[in-house]
Order: sequence, then structure tokens, then C-alpha cells
Amino acid sequence: MTENPVTQDQVQPRSVVARLPKYAAGKPPAPVEGVQAYKLSSNEIPFGPLEAVHQAVVKQDSLNRYPDPLSTKLRMALADYLDVPAEDIVTGAGSLGALVQILNTFAGQNEDGIQDEVIYAWRSFEAYPILVQTAGALPVEIPLLEDGRHDLESMIAAVNENTSVILLCTPNNPTGPVLTQAEVDDFLARVPKNVLVVLDEAYTEFVRDEKSVDGIHTYNENENVVLLRTFSKAHGLANLRVGYSVAHPQITENIRVVATPFAVSSVAEDAAVASLANIDQVLERVEGLVAERERVAAALAEMGWKIPSTQANFVWLPLGEKTGQFVERANAVALSVRGFSNEGVRVSIGEVEANDRFIELCKESLDLA
Repeated sequence: MTENPVTQDQVQPRSVVARLPKYAAGKPPAPVEGVQAYKLSSNEIPFGPLEAVHQAVVKQDSLNRYPDPLSTKLRMALADYLDVPAEDIVTGAGSLGALVQILNTFAGQNEDGIQDEVIYAWRSFEAYPILVQTAGALPVEIPLLEDGRHDLESMIAAVNENTSVILLCTPNNPTGPVLTQAEVDDFLARVPKNVLVVLDEAYTEFVRDEKSVDGIHTYNENENVVLLRTFSKAHGLANLRVGYSVAHPQITENIRVVATPFAVSSVAEDAAVASLANIDQVLERVEGLVAERERVAAALAEMGWKIPSTQANFVWLPLGEKTGQFVERANAVALSVRGFSNEGVRVSIGEVEANDRFIELCKESLDLA
């Protein structure tokens, strides 16, 4: 039987939908008999919630009521923790949801039919091209340098009268390097003040490079800068979807106009507040993951792997056309890793045993390095 041809009287999606790349979430590990499986494909941390967070979730008894649309308790807690005005914070469903709000506010197709342009490094967070095009804007992808870092000179050269937003991912997902404060200061000095610059700092808690850009300082010094942060990574609340942006009032007042109402549930808000109240415990766990990251990176370097310098909770193997082979080998030993076709493999830092198995897999896969 042949399929019915599409006719004009059928409901059709926007033409952009057919052009959008598909977001590929990290897959769970394939079971291997007799072997503990580990998921290292989604940059989740391997710990459950803090006990205080668990208790905050359990105590939530207002599920029949809508949450506070402004997430006031969370914004006040963040304002105290970050030393910024609460009015400068807008919450969203993870940093992804917060970015959707920003792009829907500042990038799209204008009344004259001209599309705004959004510049970002590539490869970077794979949701960027999806969100930019869904907003109605044109993506301008600038290839990374060979060491996995942003090519800021080429990004500056791409700015024109149609540029509305520039996305800077630091540490860069999936390659891992950070942008330095000196680099970002120089970059911002050359960016027109009517262009919004987003610092995506989803992994900021894992950064130990003293030269790394300080997002709060940079936002304080530049009225066209907005920060993106999340509770999904270091705080281990990926399933609850809570993130936020930090920017000056002339930016936040517009984001709130298009922000998704009730995007952060009261459960997520209470969990995030409890996590912030116990930030010492959060950072202690992060410190352990950073130590594991350094151990893994050192082991790979010692055996001859050439990987970018990472400041996130993952490492990047630039395997190119050999990517699929490595993913298959990982599956065979019950490790789920994130392969990017013909580019490389991103591997999250997980449990010590999982990291040990990954190191051993890399040792056995030196023919792919």
C-alpha cells in the first residue's frame, strides 16, 4: 500500500521544522550479563539528591496549586548566594528553558522580514541550532579551534548589522575548555552594545582554572551580558528542571514578558533552595568529581590520548570517523557514552568504578587514538 500524498488541506508544521537537527539525549547503558552498567552519556552527576533536598521534596504538599510564577523564594536565595539583585534573576526550566526565553525575547524574524542572526561556536551545545531556528533567527556557526576552544576572532568577524545574540559556552559542551577573563573582556570590548552576549555557565561549579571568566563580574561590568546557570549538573537536580539567567533590569524586564508561566514547579523551587542552603555539601561532592576528572584526564594523557583541556564534568575524545567504533566498544563493556557522528565522543565523569572501566577501555582502544 502506498502512502497518501501530502495535500494542501492537511495540517503542516512550519517549514523550519524539517530543517531542524534532532536533539539526541544520552542513551542509557545496554545491559551486559554479569557487568554493572553505567551511564556516562548525559553529564549527570552520579549522586542522588542531598538528604535536605530529598526532605524538601517529600514535604511538598501543594501539588494541586500552581507554583509562584516568579520563583520568589529561589530568586531571593540566589540573590543572597550570588550577591546580585533578585530583580536581575529570571528562572526557567533548566538553563535550556532559560535560554529559550532569552532567544524568544531577543532573536527572531522582524517586522521587515529580516531574520536576526545568532552567533555561536560549533561544535557546542547541540540544542543551540534547534532553539535559534525555532525562535525564527538564523544560526551562524563558527568552527572551534583545533584544541576545542572558541574561535573568538572569527566570531567577532561574523558580527554584522543583523546580529542580535552571541552565545558563549564556557566550559564548552562537549569539548570542555573554558574562556578566560582576558579573552572575554577583549571580546566584549569589540562587540556592539546592542548585541546580547550570553555566557552559558552550566558547568561553572567544576571550573578550577584561575584564569577562567568570572560570569558575575562580567555581568556586573557589561549591561549587554546575560548569564545562564542550572541546578541540573553540580546540584544533581537534572530531573527537576530548574535553571536561571542573570542580567540587568533592561534585559530581565523583557525576558519576563515572554517567559513561560509556572516553568519552575514548587517542588523544583524548594529543592533548589534546599540545595543552596547546603552548598558546602554540594561543593564537597563537586570537589570529588573534579579530582576524578583530573585523574581520568591524566591517565588518558599518559597513555597518549590527545584530548582538550577540560574544566567540566566530562572529557572529549576527538575521534572523527572512528567515533562509532569507540561507542560500540563502550557498549560492549556496559558503558553508555555520547557519540557525535564523525566528530568525537563525550564521556561524563561518573562513579569511580565507571571511570576505571573507561580508562581501561581507552587503554584497549589506543588504535583509535
